[in-house]
Amino acid sequence: MATFYNQATLSFRGSTVPSNVATGEIIEVLSAVKTAVTEEYTRGTAITYAINIFNSGAAPLTGLTVTDDLGAYAFGSVTLRPLDYEEGSVKLFANGILQASPAVTAGPPLVFSGISVPANGVATLLYTAHANEFAPPESGSSVTNTARIESNGLTPVTVSATVPAATEPALTIFKSLSPASVPANGRVTYTFEIRNAGGTATAETDGLSVTDTFDPLLSGLTVTVDGTARTAPADYTYDGESGLFRTVPGVLAVPAASYTQDPATGAWSIAPGVTVLTVTGTI
Repeated sequence: MATFYNQATLSFRGSTVPSNVATGEIIEVLSAVKTAVTEEYTRGTAITYAINIFNSGAAPLTGLTVTDDLGAYAFGSVTLRPLDYEEGSVKLFANGILQASPAVTAGPPLVFSGISVPANGVATLLYTAHANEFAPPESGSSVTNTARIESNGLTPVTVSATVPAATEPALTIFKSLSPASVPANGRVTYTFEIRNAGGTATAETDGLSVTDTFDPLLSGLTVTVDGTARTAPADYTYDGESGLFRTVPGVLAVPAASYTQDPATGAWSIAPGVTVLTVTGTI
């Protein structure tokens, strides 16, 4: 909404008399709001965006175009885009009723065209993009996605949505056995590699624990964490009859990942934090 002012002048016998100032408002017919359904991202996260386009006029708006910058930001002399559009993900609703999908140009930039908004109504554009290697992964970082909505004869509208990088630990675990073939009464080692791709290390209060049931049963256990010997029952428990093994919650801790941005390409690389648990026993 914009306010405008207008004043007239009366000329009479060589003098002038100003009028009062008339005040008016221009009510914008087109307005919009953009939100991100996804609260945070890591690399590969699918982020769903919703753009609500409002028409306050008495006639439908047709032929609208939405241009999305896919989170573009400057990196030296180039522009990086941390989002990739998911092909076929777009849906268009008019007053809540599903419509035919608009035409899509994947770009970049990403362009949706041929959108209509009912009179005194709303059109909702839903689509998904994935965070790629140019999305900054560090805690405190974010991706701001901006869209421009325009049509002939209307003042363009720009809307944005910002999604922060995930701050929680992002853990995975990989288990291996050595040797793969072992004679009866032989010694085997189970190795559990726990990786953290998140920007925050695990804390004791997280209660991190590894549980496994060994079959065949093991005896004479030797347990280490990152090469340091651990003892029962302070660090783990083991039932020799059922084979149930469990580390005491909070004993294991996994450091945060480290991130590096390539100075030439701008791509981010992730070096996960790693903790290694080994359990050796006799079959």
